[in-house]
Amino acid sequence: MSLTLVIGNKNYSSWSLRPWIAMKVANIPFEEVVIPLYVPGSSEHIQKYSPAGKVPILIDGDDTVWESLAILEHLADRFPAARLWPDDRRARSYARAAATEMHGGFQPLRQHCTMNLWLPPRERPQPPEVLDNIKRIETIWAECRGRFGNGGPFLFGTFGNADAMYAPVVARFHNHGLPVGPETRAYMKAVMDLPAWQEWYDAAMKETRVMQHNEPDWPLVRGVPYTQG
Repeated sequence: MSLTLVIGNKNYSSWSLRPWIAMKVANIPFEEVVIPLYVPGSSEHIQKYSPAGKVPILIDGDDTVWESLAILEHLADRFPAARLWPDDRRARSYARAAATEMHGGFQPLRQHCTMNLWLPPRERPQPPEVLDNIKRIETIWAECRGRFGNGGPFLFGTFGNADAMYAPVVARFHNHGLPVGPETRAYMKAVMDLPAWQEWYDAAMKETRVMQHNEPDWPLVRGVPYTQG
């Protein structure tokens, strides 16, 4: 049975990146539907797929699943061979807790450091609450890697749902030049070296609607830039 994943702009839609990269890395085939965000009619278009009016949305036959974490849980149930959650019970519980904390937390980071792959990477000063978020995330990553990451470069060795939930954080840390330690940078590199990451990034660079920023190093963009309303 074919799957369809409805997502937003790859440059901005952090929630869309999460199930998309999990499915790509796990080699789960799906059809992709992209709905541009922040343009007239986008909400109405999304509501044709889900009354929640938000992306991402997974359509699996007669099932419609919304919310990134719920989609990842659905995929883990549907494709157990993909091992999107760790096999070990303790590691699996830890991975779910880390993913859920990402799903419901870190509001200062989200507010001040939105995902924007077009943003030229450089250090940008941040308020104390963002720095607190960074420290907490680094602690989570270090604990996951230290306790359960011996089998590979990702949080639980191989790439899984927990990594997918934090993939947009990797983008935020990178593009906003946030102050992180060498172990964090090594993990970020492992994520950004994934072919799936490069595929998403290349597609984002081809998008023609890019929000303008009042920065001296902001690049010229293709198409017609626009300002988020």
